[in-house]
Amino acid sequence: MENIAFLGLGNMGGPMAANLVKGGFAVTAFDPAAPALEQARQGGCAAADSAHAAASGADVVISMLPNGGIVKELYLGVRGLLQVLGPETRVIDCSTIAASDARQLIAAAGERGIRAIDAPVSGGTAAAAAGTLSFMCGGEASAVEAARPVLSAMGANIFHAGPAGCGQVAKICNNMLLAIHMIGTAEALQLGVDNGLDPKVLSDIMKASSGDNWSLDKYNPFPGVMEGVPASRGYSGGFSVALMLKDLGLAMDTAAGSATSTPLGALAKNLYQLHGGDDANRRLDFSSIQNLFRRPAGD
Repeated sequence: MENIAFLGLGNMGGPMAANLVKGGFAVTAFDPAAPALEQARQGGCAAADSAHAAASGADVVISMLPNGGIVKELYLGVRGLLQVLGPETRVIDCSTIAASDARQLIAAAGERGIRAIDAPVSGGTAAAAAGTLSFMCGGEASAVEAARPVLSAMGANIFHAGPAGCGQVAKICNNMLLAIHMIGTAEALQLGVDNGLDPKVLSDIMKASSGDNWSLDKYNPFPGVMEGVPASRGYSGGFSVALMLKDLGLAMDTAAGSATSTPLGALAKNLYQLHGGDDANRRLDFSSIQNLFRRPAGD
């Protein structure tokens, strides 16, 4: 049985760690948030009081963290994990960060003989809980293959996108498209509702027509249309507006670096920036962009 250290137990990381336990792995988890750590303990993980303690003796270290700065501090900082991990340890970073940050981490790990890959995920909290995530991996093919058994306990699709950092490029392309079709879905639903249509009926029509997309099928943004999604619980949980803005910022930075035209991506970022101008909105799930189009009560 392999020993896995799991670092970062948020809305995605917590269910991922629990699925590793279900898959027969011994998981030692750490998160600075005590409630998240307690929930991981209840899911069968051993709880550590620091990232270093969790990684001690681990065969695999998995991180699921909010941004590149935190990832680099964890692995490359003054007391970074790469200074203490042995060459037999494998590192899988599932955070969504800049491709350049991922390349820096993987190169530094390689200098110490440690195999590391970037493996950001897609599928949302429902797929994290169900163990059906998609992993987009960057790094050497042998390192991705070595990680496959571990990733398979958390996901249904494992793609080798290319060399180091390519997983991150794939992820930001995917999330830019996600933001675009979520906004389009919210806009179309609001147009229908404002003209007398039931949002569920309209959703069913569009799902059977050329407007079908993932937001309609799996993550409907209109309250009350679909059970079990953030829209039906006050847009709580899920993937926050703040995180979507981070990913769209990464997409725009990447586009600028390659001189790629992304007019719809830029518009999506601007609309999420407008929606997220209120701090309370930034904490809501990104499907709350629906509220940007809804009329105030009484109109």
